[in-house]
Amino acid sequence: MHTLIEKLDNNIKWWSMYACLLGFFYFFSSPFIGKTIKPSYSNFSRWYIVWILIAAVYHLPSFLSMGVDMRMNLSLFLSIYLSSILFLLFFHIVFLGLWYLGLISHLAGRRPEILTILQNCAVISVACCVFYSHCGNRAMLGQRPFDRKALNWFSFWKERKTWLAKLLHMNELKDQVCSSWFAPVGSASDYPLLSKWVIYGELACNGSCPGSSDEISPIYSLWATFIGLYIANYVVERSTGWALTHPLPVEEYEKLKKNQMKPDFLDMVPWYSGTSADLFNTVFDLLVSVTLFVGRFDMRMMQAAMSRVHEGAHEHDLFYDHLSEKEDLWFDFMADTGDGGNSSYAVARLLAQPSLQLTRDDSVITLPRGDLLLIGGDLAYPNPSEFTYEKRFFCPFEYALQPPAWYKPNHIAVDKPELPEGIPELKEYNGPQCFLIPGNHDWFDGLNTFMRYICHKSWLGGWFMPQKKSYFALQLPKRWWVFGLDLSLHSDIDVYQFKFFSELVKNKIGENDSVIIMTHEPHWLLDWYWNGASGENVSHLILDYLKGRCKLRIAGDLHHYMRHSCVPSEGPVHVQHLLVNGCGGAFLHPTHVFSNFSKFNGKTYECKAAYPCFDDSSRIALGNILKFRKKNWQFDFIGGIIYFVLVFSTFPQCELDHILQDDSFSGHLRSFFGTVWSAFVYVLEHSSVSLAGLLILLVAAIVFVPSKLPRKKRAIIGILHVSAHLTAALILMLLLEIGLETCIRHKLLATSGYHSLYQWYQSVEIEHFPDPTGLRSRIEQWTFGLYPACIKYLMSAFDVPEVMAVTRSNICENGIQSLSRGGAVIYYASVFLYFWVFSTPVVSLVFGSYLYICINWLHVHFDEAFSSLRIANYKSFTRFHINCDGDLEVFTLAVDKVPKEWKLDLDWDVEGKQQQQSSYRRKYPSKWCASAGQQDPVNTVRIVDEFVIRQTEKPDFVTSNGSVSH
Repeated sequence: MHTLIEKLDNNIKWWSMYACLLGFFYFFSSPFIGKTIKPSYSNFSRWYIVWILIAAVYHLPSFLSMGVDMRMNLSLFLSIYLSSILFLLFFHIVFLGLWYLGLISHLAGRRPEILTILQNCAVISVACCVFYSHCGNRAMLGQRPFDRKALNWFSFWKERKTWLAKLLHMNELKDQVCSSWFAPVGSASDYPLLSKWVIYGELACNGSCPGSSDEISPIYSLWATFIGLYIANYVVERSTGWALTHPLPVEEYEKLKKNQMKPDFLDMVPWYSGTSADLFNTVFDLLVSVTLFVGRFDMRMMQAAMSRVHEGAHEHDLFYDHLSEKEDLWFDFMADTGDGGNSSYAVARLLAQPSLQLTRDDSVITLPRGDLLLIGGDLAYPNPSEFTYEKRFFCPFEYALQPPAWYKPNHIAVDKPELPEGIPELKEYNGPQCFLIPGNHDWFDGLNTFMRYICHKSWLGGWFMPQKKSYFALQLPKRWWVFGLDLSLHSDIDVYQFKFFSELVKNKIGENDSVIIMTHEPHWLLDWYWNGASGENVSHLILDYLKGRCKLRIAGDLHHYMRHSCVPSEGPVHVQHLLVNGCGGAFLHPTHVFSNFSKFNGKTYECKAAYPCFDDSSRIALGNILKFRKKNWQFDFIGGIIYFVLVFSTFPQCELDHILQDDSFSGHLRSFFGTVWSAFVYVLEHSSVSLAGLLILLVAAIVFVPSKLPRKKRAIIGILHVSAHLTAALILMLLLEIGLETCIRHKLLATSGYHSLYQWYQSVEIEHFPDPTGLRSRIEQWTFGLYPACIKYLMSAFDVPEVMAVTRSNICENGIQSLSRGGAVIYYASVFLYFWVFSTPVVSLVFGSYLYICINWLHVHFDEAFSSLRIANYKSFTRFHINCDGDLEVFTLAVDKVPKEWKLDLDWDVEGKQQQQSSYRRKYPSKWCASAGQQDPVNTVRIVDEFVIRQTEKPDFVTSNGSVSH
């Protein structure tokens, strides 16, 4: 180490190269350190990083300065790795053939995972290389063990003292371990049938030896042992042991075991993934929906038409008054669920509890479970498919409150409401009920999945769903009403829906009744934000028909909680309170972006509550700078390709003398950034691929800026955004080129062609792995040259820096035209392997910084800047109570932190075994509780907002149709 420091101290370029190399590799791997986010990608990242990091580091002077040459271990690893893969693949093919013939257990037919084979082969190869590093390939036979008959206390103590003495001489201990514990199984002459097939070890004599050794190589012995253990374990597991200990099929056993230990919740949707099939399906569905359904075909019109088929069915399908006779009523509202499983279940678990104990000031209040659950749209993300509805929406609610025992998931409710046995009519059912409206995500497939899973099913977990259409009217006690409106993708109700609600207002709603309007989108906030106007039919219904009877508007869509109340003033108040609560399970939205909202329908409103508060919301946005890639590692696929396209035409940079030969640090910087500028000018004047990529990215960046801003500002922001990305890409390109040029000039790369590693290994192999029987030449002949060719090209493929440097030197000497098409593909592919690692952390940092600046300084990109963070915390729902006086008490309950780990609730398990009853009657209705009890939502829920809406002065007499008479 002293020698290394002494040599590197006088040359800053090596320190800089190590800092850049290790720094970029660390940042690339940082999202996967200590946490497996997704097994497939994290495993790929792990092996990919090991591959190209070792391939780069072993060329640098650190190991050479310390007297360590990694070429032997690398070449030996690759040879053993390839041999192990071929041998195990041959074994598995034979094993599957025996299974096909019926000679072994039928459970053995499950194919092994290819990744498992590759990982096992890597472990075996590493073990052999470690052994070679410490013990070499000398087949030194240890002394025969002493005679056990002469064993006594003295001899044992003597032997013990010998070992203690050897502990003080580690070199002697190492030799003893290598010669005794890992000694080969014997010589080739001991195995006549295998004497021509074994790999021989080095000679175990000093100086010259009279002949070739026939002693078996200890590395070969170790490799054969590991391969034999793998085969034996696999055969026993698949043919006998597994069948005896696990009588169920493998897939069913693993599924059952998984369900018993923890819930199978899905992670939050990766909105910035470049490889998610769900997101591509969502985009496709959205394009089809906008093209086909908006203005051409509307499922709401179909519902209205179907209601007219049966005479008198129209009102029965849309109007429900079975709750109107209750003395008081508790009901809940939540929206935007079905994103992350943890967050959705946390809210569902709170909704399912028989009651919640909460602290208010110094007192404890009890809030019973709602008899009615209202869900305000966006039931599952990102698209309304069968998978997302079942796994992201129904699954968490079924875990929170189980459906009845007779419930069948595939059952279609033909004639709703399908009441439980023994209950003659809906108003006599005492269990919790649920009504839902669709959101924009539910409309992406034209409302097909919503109709199938909501309008034609009867149970959402333990909540009964009488609903038949996508919109409805509920008559509640004490002259309260709920209008559930379906806005589709129009952000407004259609004509038929308007007709139903307007006639309902005329015929049934009294002058002193109170109405709650439930929509998916909060028009008051979105119209203010986008400087637009939407929901004209909804406004017409409220202003010209309800005429002040709309006491409250509730909505979701924005995944936060905000309440605005009308400031007393002259003139009629059309809506007293505006409430947004979309914290049902989706990612968090900011609140500080909407802090300046104050006007709606000509009235002034004041923000009474916001969750999270404005300061917390602004602080959370800061996470985009450093957490963007950690939360959105799938963005690597997009970002790496974009950066590589931007600098594709600038590879290679052959003239770097002015940078490397400058004397001062400031001179280095001037030359460096001067070269960056020259590369930028080259992109504009001469390149084709990079210029096309730059123009496409510029157009996309300008379009990406929200239309809320003027065109000139959008163009400026887009240009600055792309300039930051292009500058970063050019700097990374030049750093990579300087590193290659430095290694080439110091004879660390491009010294002996593409196959330098194999040529070196071939010479060492002859010396350290003798082949007196000519086995290698026979294998080469029998495989038609594949034996050395596979190893040769495997080593060349592993040594990416050498391939890149050799090709770069050829291009700089003879021009790019000297390369064949295949050679050019190999060169740019080699460059991309390293440039992708360097660019992905930087592109995420630049893009995350852009989102932070936009959301906190310009107040734009509120959706993009917070969907990137995928925050599962800050979840809430609103609980309402119509008391005996007719007043509406409103409590908004929130959980600041959502648990990530769940376990089986033992109380739920014991209660279920002791007595069989409906889940809503149980004291412990939810299957899973938080692994840490103090983090369970039931224990951490708190009140973040509370207010009361007074009932309109009671009339003297109310007629049967709801109209007021004095």
